[in-house]
Amino acid sequence: MEYRYLTHIDSPADLKKVPRADLPIVAEELRDYMVSVIAKIGGHLASSLGAVELTIALHYLFDTPKDKIVWDVGHQAYGHKILTGRRDRFPTIRQYGGISGFPVRDESPYDTFNVAHAGTAISGALGMAVARDLKGEDFNVVAIVGDAGLTSGLALEGINNLGTLKKKVLVILNDNKMSISPNVGALAGYLNRIVHGQAYNRLREEVEKLIRSVPRLGPRLLKVSQDLVESAKSMLIPGLVFEELGFEYIGPINGNNLEEMLNVLAKAKERPGPVMVHIVTQKGKGYPIAEQLPVKYHGVTPFDFSTGAFVKGPVAAPSYTSVFGKAICEIAEKDPRVVGITAAMGEGTGLDEFSKKFPDRFYDVGIAEQHAVTFATGLACEGMRPVCAIYSTFLQRAFDSVMHDTCLMRAPVTFVLDRGGLVGADGPTHHGLYDLVYLPALPGIVVMAPKDENELRHMLYTSINLNGPAAMRFPRGNGMGVIMDKELKALEIGKGEILREGSDVGILALGSMVYPCMEAATRLEALGIHATVINARFMKPLDEELICCLAAEKQFLVTAEEGTEAGGFGSAVATLLQDKKIPASILRIAVPDRIIPHGTPALLHAKYGLDIDGIFEKIKNFAHEFPVRPELRYRSLLRS
Repeated sequence: MEYRYLTHIDSPADLKKVPRADLPIVAEELRDYMVSVIAKIGGHLASSLGAVELTIALHYLFDTPKDKIVWDVGHQAYGHKILTGRRDRFPTIRQYGGISGFPVRDESPYDTFNVAHAGTAISGALGMAVARDLKGEDFNVVAIVGDAGLTSGLALEGINNLGTLKKKVLVILNDNKMSISPNVGALAGYLNRIVHGQAYNRLREEVEKLIRSVPRLGPRLLKVSQDLVESAKSMLIPGLVFEELGFEYIGPINGNNLEEMLNVLAKAKERPGPVMVHIVTQKGKGYPIAEQLPVKYHGVTPFDFSTGAFVKGPVAAPSYTSVFGKAICEIAEKDPRVVGITAAMGEGTGLDEFSKKFPDRFYDVGIAEQHAVTFATGLACEGMRPVCAIYSTFLQRAFDSVMHDTCLMRAPVTFVLDRGGLVGADGPTHHGLYDLVYLPALPGIVVMAPKDENELRHMLYTSINLNGPAAMRFPRGNGMGVIMDKELKALEIGKGEILREGSDVGILALGSMVYPCMEAATRLEALGIHATVINARFMKPLDEELICCLAAEKQFLVTAEEGTEAGGFGSAVATLLQDKKIPASILRIAVPDRIIPHGTPALLHAKYGLDIDGIFEKIKNFAHEFPVRPELRYRSLLRS
């Protein structure tokens, strides 16, 4: 497609030069460019397609970046990036060294607030508005929140505070009836009823017009009629939550009608206090295949532009996510206590098959991780065995609930943490690097990580049958292609597995680091460095006996984990040996204690020395620099 306008738009100032009547052409070109690029490299597609008219209207009407636009999550902000000077860099989105898939302050002055976890936009926007007023400045603040994001407790807290403070903030509720999966819950139903209850807005306009036409008495009659108008609301709208919370509510309006959007937002920006504009958009708008399959085309891998068919590479093994999904179904067949819970990520966490087989035991609570954990704890208190499947990065939002509710009551809740470790293109906000720090700090919880997909099944079975809280984390991507055991078995808590024995070095590997460490040990053997490799299995409790024996016998220890080095598995091993007064030198292989950028997992593993080559080089260099411990040299002479 040859672009008439898009190639000339390098900033919102350029967009403003486009004749208003031609803005639909910009919308068409923006959609075409987005689809053509994302088809080649993958990314979040359907949400941004639906928000094209909204994006154009915002940058056409508001004076950005002086006026602040705060996006929620950021899945819908691709058009925003293209119109704000990043068109030429858009093909690098989510690629290592390229632009982020989410708004990032360091990337552009038009990205006013870093986002990626849902629900933050309203609170962040309110903070900006309060700072504006305290400093006596004059600019607009706009928060865009999706209908799914509105289920987040944080979003509701922001609405409550904004309605109380009465600050001038425009909140745009982008209602596409979807999160990643179809929306659930009472709030989604409420919004749907509003969409089908527009008679009030039309009636109010007609009544006010009629009253104002009465000579001399019009203004007085209009004032008297307010009580009657308010009564009409309760009859014609199924609830007035937003106005009762202090907002001027406008809508719902067609968010894919550009002219209507321009007219409504122009009026809304002049209002003095908090305003909520409720727009209805179509997820995947403009690309028919995405319109029909908005869940499938929410986040995509490369696909054929003309057919929508995804480009598939060779798959040697099932994904960890799918193995978990099958395993929980297998266990639930025999154990009626098992309940599956997720937070708007049924398909992403592998619970879609469980939801079909056991619909009465599956609960998608929406984007509400904190509620998911406490809800699961309540189930456990009454004898059920809930499995809370949440990405590692999202469980961070529910830390207090895990502590205050699950752990303090020693409730048998199983936390299944998908995407533990370096996740790839979603970058810093989505890397699952901290669960190995924040979970073991809590009393009474068992924390484990499988070396492969077969061990994942056994760990899930073990967790569900524990009489207390347990967490299992596994990486994004495919398993190792190992043979699956026919029968599930319970693992001994806190016991590691010796996979290989060697006289010089003890390697303690956790989860996804086990197989790379085994390969590295094979290479080290050729250099005369003989390594014992342990599949640690458990981050908490540690296999204290095994670790202490290794420390006493080996020249040095190596710990390997796909988590942050600050306070993780290696730190726990070092603390154990210090407490036991066992002298040992430890090489800790982990992700550095810094913000990790986006990039493919393979690239990031190589960059931070977590792949086979990196592990081999680190251990080789450490061995060459490390002096032989005198007591072990003496012991060796006695043996000879």
